[in-house]
Amino acid sequence: MAESDEQHIAALQAELTGLRTEMQEFTATVSHDLRAPLRHILSYAQLVQEDAGPLLSAEVNEFLTTITDSARHMGVLLDGLTALSRLGVVTVTPMPVSLQSAVQDVCDALSRRCSGRSLEWRLSPDLPMVQADAVLLEQVLVHLVGNAVKFTTPRAHAVIEISALPASDPGLVQLRVRDNGVGYNAALQSRLFKVFGRLHSVQQFEGIGMGLVLSQKTAQRLGGSLAIEGAPDSGCCVTLTLPVN
Repeated sequence: MAESDEQHIAALQAELTGLRTEMQEFTATVSHDLRAPLRHILSYAQLVQEDAGPLLSAEVNEFLTTITDSARHMGVLLDGLTALSRLGVVTVTPMPVSLQSAVQDVCDALSRRCSGRSLEWRLSPDLPMVQADAVLLEQVLVHLVGNAVKFTTPRAHAVIEISALPASDPGLVQLRVRDNGVGYNAALQSRLFKVFGRLHSVQQFEGIGMGLVLSQKTAQRLGGSLAIEGAPDSGCCVTLTLPVN
């Protein structure tokens, strides 16, 4: 490779690094600086409701409730942006991690939270060792397996299958999380990994549309990738690709 080409590539890499840093700083600043006026909106709306509530009409009280609810929701959105901005700068410490143990711990925790549901886990007994940051791996597993639990809520009997397959690259492994949930319209596929992108209404399922964005970013920080496919009323299959140990 010619020296000029190497210099050009190095300049492009430096520019890309600078743009990433600027974006992370921008997101962190926005999410931080917006919190102060948001706290004021929430606090003063609550004060008005407490002090003048009995003197106000039912309709005006409903207006105040809408203000406070919207302010709280904006706070949750800012939390999502903050989490996304931190992912870009968090230190990644790769080490050998048992995927079997990590997945089992997440499944056990979710089972305790859903003790009243008929939830069947089909967990492969031979999940491999991977090279990953243990904390980030747990976070992405909580998002992905948690989504499977959430979107199978309408099912009388939920089935979540977790298995592993070799990837096309011998240095990678694919972890697949398949469920029998509500699935989604494939025409909306482009929204999957967008900030605040939702494929279902808030009335159907809670959330702000950040889980898959955070999961994709986390997978990339771990040296892997994330893909998802599904169909209406036919469940989803999420594939998390990770470096093997």
